[in-house]
Amino acid sequence: MSKRQTQILEAATRLIARSGVRGLRVEELAAEASVSTGLIYYHFGDRAGLMRRTLAFINDRAERYTEPAASPAADPRAHLEEMLLLELRDDPEVVENSTAWGEFQASAKFDPELREQLSRATAEWVEYAADLIRKAQDAGTVRDDVAAPAAAERLTALVEGLSDRWLAGSMELARARALLGEAFALELGER
Repeated sequence: MSKRQTQILEAATRLIARSGVRGLRVEELAAEASVSTGLIYYHFGDRAGLMRRTLAFINDRAERYTEPAASPAADPRAHLEEMLLLELRDDPEVVENSTAWGEFQASAKFDPELREQLSRATAEWVEYAADLIRKAQDAGTVRDDVAAPAAAERLTALVEGLSDRWLAGSMELARARALLGEAFALELGER
């Protein structure tokens, strides 16, 4: 991806976090990114193409900032827990990304194409978490009776819900992180 495309996608993410998907105007995006509207259409084809690429950009960025320092092979359970907790941080990039993701989720209710793309991205996240749970079971750090796909789905959905509450101001960040830690222990068993 070119530097200019990245600049446009970063600006789109900022605007979506502020105004929502349906509130994004290409002219406003051009001003935010300091580019012409023609350049946006050149790189992304149309508004739908821009939305697809922005959602992919948000997902890729989340994968980068939630990647724990330690390798999943070292301790898959700790890797999973850290990865999920990294979604709940008062870091400007995390806040912007999580807010934009929530805006995409809200808009997907009315847009089948966005719904399909969100569904795929969520399924990949859940499968990655499930794979870590299975590896942790093999390592003996997660109970054998835990159904990895269901546990991964519950934990990732909890992260999204806690993030929404925290970002909306109805929950303190420390409380959200504590609840996730408690749920992690309940879901996967104590260490």
